Amino acid sequence: MTALPAVLYPLQPDHPELVAPFAAVARRAGARRLWLCQSFRAEPHQTLAYLAGRGHTVPVGTAVTLLPLRHPYEAAVQARSLALLTDAPAVAGFGIGNPGFVAGLTGRPYASPRRAVRDYLTSVRALLDGRTLAHDGPDHHLHGSLAPLPHAPVEVGAGVLRPGMARTAGEVADVAITWMTPPDYLARTLCPALAEGARDRPAPPRVATAVHVLVTGPGRDPRRLALAATREHLAAPHYADMLRRAGVRTDPHDPAGTARALLDSGTVLAGTPEEIAEALGGYRRAGVDEVLLNPSAVLLTEGVHAAAEDLERVLAACRAAGPQQAATAEQHAAPAAAPRAPAALLG
Repeated sequence: MTALPAVLYPLQPDHPELVAPFAAVARRAGARRLWLCQSFRAEPHQTLAYLAGRGHTVPVGTAVTLLPLRHPYEAAVQARSLALLTDAPAVAGFGIGNPGFVAGLTGRPYASPRRAVRDYLTSVRALLDGRTLAHDGPDHHLHGSLAPLPHAPVEVGAGVLRPGMARTAGEVADVAITWMTPPDYLARTLCPALAEGARDRPAPPRVATAVHVLVTGPGRDPRRLALAATREHLAAPHYADMLRRAGVRTDPHDPAGTARALLDSGTVLAGTPEEIAEALGGYRRAGVDEVLLNPSAVLLTEGVHAAAEDLERVLAACRAAGPQQAATAEQHAAPAAAPRAPAALLG
């Protein structure tokens, strides 16, 4: 990874102006991309379009929006609209959501989540490539094509946590998007599974990974903040299972031990901006092409402006360490193989 990391706004904003400081940092610091996740408040595509209209025309990505919320045809239209409005490359990332959520919108869970993702991404990719589709599958029906329209490139991504979905992403995705996946787990488990799935393609998808980063300082207890940043994900069964597979011992009855495991494994990177920039090398060596800097800990406890300032400091440290980090990455490259209150967040 020679480009700077990307910036991630990891919460559900009540208004696009909550994301604007992150967009400003991404543009000012030359971050690789501005990413948003699924939001049931200010919808991510509309938020990114609003920011583009305000002059924040940076490359963007969604990590991830949920399949049952929109038909693949609508998903393709939304994705290319972002590329058109920003005049910059976009990543459209998709994930399945939990079975109860899927059933609540479609009447039943996906019989095969991997098949649902495979068919969905295949349809979106074909539409973006200008092809005409005739798809009659168990999870969606699509006969048609998009009207031609020049726009910046769009990559189609899949949310990946475990080897099965990684193999599916390897088959059809341009990007595998992972959250809270430690470097060792990426190198030993997910990247080989992506390569296995891509055995009939020229190359596996590139990997974009959201990494919790915490700039330490007075009044900031890394263990307490690591737990604050990850609490919701640790309570989700699929994340807990992924971390068990990765050898990260988490226990709701042992918060101190859980925090220590998150920090020791590199799942949460804490330190000075320079120490964080150096630690990101572990992700590069594991096969990650694009790091999404996730400042949830400070965003949740100190607000948007403090989190944006930390991101800018980490990006500056990454820029300063760039040539040395690129050389290190080349030497050690892995083998291919709930609602938030705006006033509180603004801080």
